[in-house]
Amino acid sequence: MVGPNVRHVRPPFVAGRFYPDDPVACRAQARAFVAAPSQGEVSGPPIRGAIVPHAGWVCSGAIAGEAIAAARTSAGLVDLVVVFGAIHTPIRVEYAALDCVHDAWAVPGSVIEALPGVPAKLLKDHAGVFADDERLHRREHAVEVELPLIREAWPDARLLAVETPPNDLAGQIGVRVAEACAAEQLSAVFLASSDLTHYGPDYDFLPAGIGLSGLEWAKENDRRLLRLVTEMQVEAIVPEAKRHFNACGAGAIAAMLAAARHFGARSATVLRHASSYETLARVLPQREADNAVGYAAVVVS
Repeated sequence: MVGPNVRHVRPPFVAGRFYPDDPVACRAQARAFVAAPSQGEVSGPPIRGAIVPHAGWVCSGAIAGEAIAAARTSAGLVDLVVVFGAIHTPIRVEYAALDCVHDAWAVPGSVIEALPGVPAKLLKDHAGVFADDERLHRREHAVEVELPLIREAWPDARLLAVETPPNDLAGQIGVRVAEACAAEQLSAVFLASSDLTHYGPDYDFLPAGIGLSGLEWAKENDRRLLRLVTEMQVEAIVPEAKRHFNACGAGAIAAMLAAARHFGARSATVLRHASSYETLARVLPQREADNAVGYAAVVVS
């Protein structure tokens, strides 16, 4: 049900392409993803954050759902889900982009209401770090593809979407968001929406050549970054990705780690690490070993 204060709803941009646009099919698939048992082991302190991939669900939906399901089981009900998103626009962006235009984001069959108040506070207190720029959210899929999964995991939570640049401000962006959540006494989970190495001729990146050996090189390239994540090396994430091209949302990952660390997180666990070549093998078993994108489900506690 849409709340009485919702007037402006951000419509879906990639529904029907990245995930089902039919409400029944979308909800059923999202529910299956977040209900599936985890392939990794999760124990210890509450999960504060996670890395989730943002490709089409046929490639990465189950992996994103695994991280979100683990976070839901550990964190329980929360007031807010913060999604730090990769920025796919070709325009260079140096600030964290908020969307203060829309009161809610549409998902097939319903909406997720945005969080009021905190974005305005971030803009007021940290001008230059944050900007109100709805344009960066309008056609961006990084946040959108997670929303039906978030709806199933936390049906009553509000949303704060933050398009996060891969620059030296990324860690600070995460801390500032965490501070604002703490000031408002909001229980929150922080998600980083990012894929890993984009390898092959389709991405003009194939330093190890075409074939299975090249795709294994790409997975090892992913592992370079994932090792830094598991060591909680926030400040090393963006330089690593710039040097080795192993994350499209390096800023989002750094921001999420910094926000989770602000709430006491001290470790990260990789639940699953795969590539689009591997996940598509079940539907395209004869697919050529040429292109692949890396995906990981990672939880931070």
